[in-house]
Amino acid sequence: MIIEGILAVITSPVCLILVFLGVVVGIVFGSIPGLSATMALVLFLPMSFGMDPINGISLLIGLYIGGISGGLISAILLKIPGTPSSIATVFDGGPMADRGEAGRALGIGILYSFIGGIISVIALIFISPYLANIALKFTPFEYFAIAFFSLTIIASLSGDSLINGVLSGLSGMAFAFVGMAPLDSYTRFTFGNYQLLSGFDIVIILLGIFAVKDILEVGFNRKKIKAEGIKKTYKMKGFGISLEEFKEQFGNMIRSALIGLGIGILPGIGGSTSSILAYSAAKNTSKYPEKFGTGAIDGVIASETSNNATTGGALIPLLTMGIPGNTVTAVLLGGLMIHGISPGPLIFEKNGVFMYAIFTSLIIANIYMIIVEFLGINWFVKLLDIPKTILLPIVMVTCTVGAFAVNNRMFDVWGMLLFGLIGLLFKILDIPTTPFIIGFILSPMAEENLRRALLMSNNSIIPFFTRPISLVFIVLGFFSIAISIRRALKNKEFKEL
Repeated sequence: MIIEGILAVITSPVCLILVFLGVVVGIVFGSIPGLSATMALVLFLPMSFGMDPINGISLLIGLYIGGISGGLISAILLKIPGTPSSIATVFDGGPMADRGEAGRALGIGILYSFIGGIISVIALIFISPYLANIALKFTPFEYFAIAFFSLTIIASLSGDSLINGVLSGLSGMAFAFVGMAPLDSYTRFTFGNYQLLSGFDIVIILLGIFAVKDILEVGFNRKKIKAEGIKKTYKMKGFGISLEEFKEQFGNMIRSALIGLGIGILPGIGGSTSSILAYSAAKNTSKYPEKFGTGAIDGVIASETSNNATTGGALIPLLTMGIPGNTVTAVLLGGLMIHGISPGPLIFEKNGVFMYAIFTSLIIANIYMIIVEFLGINWFVKLLDIPKTILLPIVMVTCTVGAFAVNNRMFDVWGMLLFGLIGLLFKILDIPTTPFIIGFILSPMAEENLRRALLMSNNSIIPFFTRPISLVFIVLGFFSIAISIRRALKNKEFKEL
C-alpha cells in the first residue's frame, strides 16, 4: 500500500509535472497582493475534475503549498503580505530589505518555509490520528481561551507605548464587529448600507494598512524618499544563514513549527494567527527582544516556519475527520469528494494507496517550492531596482484588482482606500498597526466562541475554569497581561501620568 502510493506519484511524469505547475502558479498567486492560495485552488478546481484522482489532488496540493509560501516574497520586498499568513514576516523581513539584506531575508524565509512544511507532513503521516483526537476535545470554551490568550499578545507587540497599542487593538476589534453578528445574524454598525452586511474582509484591511498606506506616505514624502534611495547589497552564499545561526535558531524553529502545527489542527483559526503567535513567542523568549521589528532573523524564521507548518496541520482534521481547517482545505475537501474520496477515520483502510500518494505529493511539492523560490531569489530582489515612480503604480493596480476580486465589488476597493488612510493616520500619530490587525483577526473568533460557550453553560463562566485546556490558556492570558502591565509601569508614559 505504501510503496504503491509512492510509486503512483514518482513514476508518473504527468503527476510530477502537475505538482510542479501547481507550485509555480501557487507562488505567483501567493506573491501578488490581493490574490491567495484559495483563489488559485478555486480557479483550478474545475480543471481537476477530468483528471485521475491522484493527479487532480496533487495539482491542488501544489497550488496550496506554493500559495502559502509565496506570500513571503511581497512581504519582504514590498512590505505587503502576499497572503494573511505572511503578516508577521513583514515585521522583520521588510526592515532587512531596507538595509540591503532582501536576498538574505528571502533565503532564510524560503529555507524555514520548507522546514516548517516538511515537519508538518511528517506529523501528518505518523501521528495524525492522535492529533485529530486531541483536536476533538476542543469545544467553544477552549477556542475562546485560545483567542483570549492570543489577544493579550497585543501588549507585547505595541512598541514603546502600551496605550497606543491597546487603542490600536480596540480599533481593530471595532471594525471586526461591523456586519452580521455570529449565531443570530443581528446587524451591527451597517448604517443601513447592505454592502456592510458581510463586514470587511481581512484581505482588504491588509492591502489598505500595508500597501495603500505606504503608497500615500511615499506620495507625501516624495523628495525625502528619493534622496534616501534603496540599498542593493543582496549577494549572499547559500540561504543566507550560517551553521552557527542555524543552531542558535533551532529552538525557535521547533517551537514555531509546533505552534503552526497545533493551530493548523484546530479548525477556523488559520496561518495568520499561528504566525503572529509564533512571532510573539520568539520575541518574548529572545535575549534581545528590542531587535524585533528592526530586521531580526528570529522574526522571519518564526513566522515562516509556523505558517507553513499549518499546511500539514490543517490537513489532519480534513483527512481524518472530514473537517476543513481553513478555506483552502475546504476547497480541497470539495476536490476529494468530487473524486469519490470520503475523508474520515476509515480513509486509510478504504483509500490507502491514495493517501500515501497524497503524502508523497506533499513532500515533492515542498521540494519543488524550495528549489523554485531559491533559484528565483536574484530575480525577486530585482524588484528593488525598479524606480518607485514605476513600481508603486503597478502595486496600486494589483492591489485594486485583488481588492475587487475578493467579492467582485467596488465597495471593497473603497474599503481598501479607507484602511490606507487609517494606516497613514496611525503612522502620523505613531500608533502601531500590528495590534489593529491582531484585534481584527481574533475578535470574531473570541466573540463567536464566547457566545457558544455561554449558551452551552447557561451563561455560566465556571466551565472556563474547570476544563483543563481552557484554564491553562486563560491563566496564560492573565499572566501575559500582568507582565505587560508590569513592563508598562516602568515606561515613561506611565510615570508622566
